[in-house]
Amino acid sequence: MIYSSIQAITLDLDDTLWPVWPTIKKAEAALHDWLKTHAPRTAALLETPETMRGRRETLIAEFPHLAHDYNFLRTEAIRRSLINGGDDPALAIVAYEVFSEARNSVELYTDALPALQYLAAKYPIVAISNGTADIQRVGLVKYFKGAISAHEFGIAKPDPRIFKAAAAAIGVSVANVLHIGDDSALDAVGALQSGMHAAWLNREGKHWPHDADYQPEPHHQSLRQVKSLAELCELL
Repeated sequence: MIYSSIQAITLDLDDTLWPVWPTIKKAEAALHDWLKTHAPRTAALLETPETMRGRRETLIAEFPHLAHDYNFLRTEAIRRSLINGGDDPALAIVAYEVFSEARNSVELYTDALPALQYLAAKYPIVAISNGTADIQRVGLVKYFKGAISAHEFGIAKPDPRIFKAAAAAIGVSVANVLHIGDDSALDAVGALQSGMHAAWLNREGKHWPHDADYQPEPHHQSLRQVKSLAELCELL
């Protein structure tokens, strides 16, 4: 890694700063509990809190051009469930906010806050996420100079355009940005193909699966694999 060239950091959120699935399951349970009170017929149709997830996957096939927009997909899944249950579909907006409130109540990995404090003292940081977590609502906004989400930008990782937009937001060339994230394809390959350096946060010791088909362009970027954010901070 060309440490001296790094002028800014872009950072994934879900499964990088906190484990996402415990958060999603908690939010699904909060939504289901709310529906039991405010739309009981709909709640009865949704046998488990996770049933709504299947409805969202169906919507992706119907609206492939909005596959990146989890806000739309989940709200629409709730709306259609309310219709099927014979409840007021206008409740979907409030119901989604119940989900969203719990979705933004996260439990950070133990290395996340120290890493943010260290990195923010050295570099401007921009969040890049395909998910719907909000750094303001999560309580981490003071460590970031900006945030780009797929549902607002209209394009999801690993498309290079979302990485380039993050670099442009703080006026730094992509060649001088290090992206940090947990997903080897969405984060590491996406960042490298945009021209950034990449640090793959591989907490579970997974095998790198892209040797055969990965073709970085241009050729001066670097890829580093780390087991923790603390390890990355030591390298920087």
